[in-house]
Amino acid sequence: MKRLSLLLCLVLGLAACKKAPDATGTDGLAAVPLLVAPEDLFIVSDGAMGGGPAISGTIAAERKADLRAEASAVVLEVLKDNGDVVRRGDLLVRLDETAIRDNLNAAEDSARNAGFQWEQAKRNLERLKTLRASGMATLQSIDDAEIRTNSAQNEVSAANSRVALARQQLQRTQVRAPFDGVIGERKASPGDTASVGKELLKVIDPASLRFVGRVSADQAGRLKLGQPVRFRVNGYGDESFEGKVTRIDPTANEATRQLEVLVGFTGPERPRVAGLYAEGHISSGANAQSGPVVDESAVQRLGEASFVWRVDASTLHKVVLTLGARDVRSGRYAVLAGVQTGDRLLRNPASGLKDGQAISLVMAPAQAKPSATASGP
Repeated sequence: MKRLSLLLCLVLGLAACKKAPDATGTDGLAAVPLLVAPEDLFIVSDGAMGGGPAISGTIAAERKADLRAEASAVVLEVLKDNGDVVRRGDLLVRLDETAIRDNLNAAEDSARNAGFQWEQAKRNLERLKTLRASGMATLQSIDDAEIRTNSAQNEVSAANSRVALARQQLQRTQVRAPFDGVIGERKASPGDTASVGKELLKVIDPASLRFVGRVSADQAGRLKLGQPVRFRVNGYGDESFEGKVTRIDPTANEATRQLEVLVGFTGPERPRVAGLYAEGHISSGANAQSGPVVDESAVQRLGEASFVWRVDASTLHKVVLTLGARDVRSGRYAVLAGVQTGDRLLRNPASGLKDGQAISLVMAPAQAKPSATASGP
């Protein structure tokens, strides 16, 4: 009886295995299209991947000025703010000139009095010389008159110097732009007490921006003036900038063992903000690679093999890649073989995908075409 029951179970199992496939086909996953949104796709683009020394640093202005107070006074007015465009000679900050103008008036009065004393001493000396010719004045009186005249002359010189200094101090109560540029940082407000040396404003020339980078001293032998540099800047996404090495510091930093390298912009595009972090590669001839690049989010690995899922029309294809250099900052790889510029790849592909699998592109609501409405009679 037990043997008969076991035989019946086997027959029923074989009947279930031989059951005709349903409407979805022998493989339900292959028959049901995979829904893919536009943001799930990555378009292969052309790019240059530097194979030379890595460089990182800051975008800085070569032409910049820290405007500081040259006179001790209260800040009356700050006429420009951060980001404002200025022209050479524009008034930026005005300090209280009351005390300095009083000093100037006093110095000018002192200079006038010193001038009167000198003129009087000269006339007295000339009179004594005339009397000496007639024997009515002594040599001692003439000598004393000459001493008084010289002293008066010295006092005039000193008074004039005080006047010039007071006028200079008066001019320093007006802080003006030294060149065309923009205000980089404002550090003063009306009512502040500006002592000598207090920083008031920073002015930078955006046209003088450059990449001040650092390179490991181990790469010193591969650095040369004029080498092309390709780099990216934080805040500008995937946009690449081009430059060339204009200066190599001859001394490495003792703490970091890095060399400072200055890179001037050569491409038409350049950042407009100083202080941003940047990094890239210095081209070293044959080590530089140019061609299609793919994002690491689209790459899958199986052992030592790398592959991506390419979307062709409504079908998914598994494509094996030969990868080149990797950009550390962007996470993109240069592609030596496998895909071409313009190919559409699947981002962050899930497991279980199959070569030849059908896909259906899902349009975003804003991109979907409005449905046609029937017009009335």
